[in-house]
Amino acid sequence: MPWLLSSQVDHVSSSPSQRQCERTAFSFYCAVRERLPVWLLEDMRSMEVFCWEDGRPRAFLPSEALLYALVHDHRDYASYLLNRYSVSALRALHCSFCCRSGAPHLNVAVRYDRVSILRTMMETLKDCKSQSERHEFLDACSGCSHVTDAGKTAVQLAVELSHHDCLLLLLVHGAQPDGLDAAMQTLISCNMSQRRHAQRCLNLLLLFLPKPSPPLRHLHEEPQRWQSLLGNEVFSWLCGLAPPPLLLQALRCLAQFGPDQISTLPDFLQLHSWQ
Repeated sequence: MPWLLSSQVDHVSSSPSQRQCERTAFSFYCAVRERLPVWLLEDMRSMEVFCWEDGRPRAFLPSEALLYALVHDHRDYASYLLNRYSVSALRALHCSFCCRSGAPHLNVAVRYDRVSILRTMMETLKDCKSQSERHEFLDACSGCSHVTDAGKTAVQLAVELSHHDCLLLLLVHGAQPDGLDAAMQTLISCNMSQRRHAQRCLNLLLLFLPKPSPPLRHLHEEPQRWQSLLGNEVFSWLCGLAPPPLLLQALRCLAQFGPDQISTLPDFLQLHSWQ
């Protein structure tokens, strides 16, 4: 599977039944890649496609099909799976290599920058039975070391890749604004063509940060540099020397109504204007 490390899939199947399962799964993968109609894909998944697990074949799960839809940006199929199976389409998957489970769907959506599908996933999470269950999805790190982005939350991955549209969706829907140190490091290490996206990710984390944590390492090491990058007001706030800028507080209230509210503001009210 494309979200697994390549070193983990270089193995030879041991039985004809297992090889047949792998052939059906690969055929299904190709069908999703070709973006065949939803009804045809669901017929394949429910009647023709099998996975090999614990020494026997089993049916291909909606959560596994959703990963294929994410990789190949098949928005119609992803919407069908999420609408039809709701939160169960985002359930953790069993890893046959280490016998652990992980829920990589949000991370895969972020890595491939599937903003449209991620938006549908965020709406689906409203069907969770409790806030704690919802936050388990939003802030989970994969427990499986064979997944490419193991140990990272979707927010941390969005910061690392500077996928600011995905980051905004996650934060607006309640994900923890983790990774401020990483966002600052990305900003100073990226090239000029990537700086605008990295700056926006940093601004979004600041926007959703409930209160400044203890002064960050980067602020101590290079105070003059960060004062010029962040602006006097934001720098003082992060150092615990002043309240947050008034515009930042106003934008924070506006962001609670949805990600589109911020993007439609005129330029002089955009995130960069508080600096």
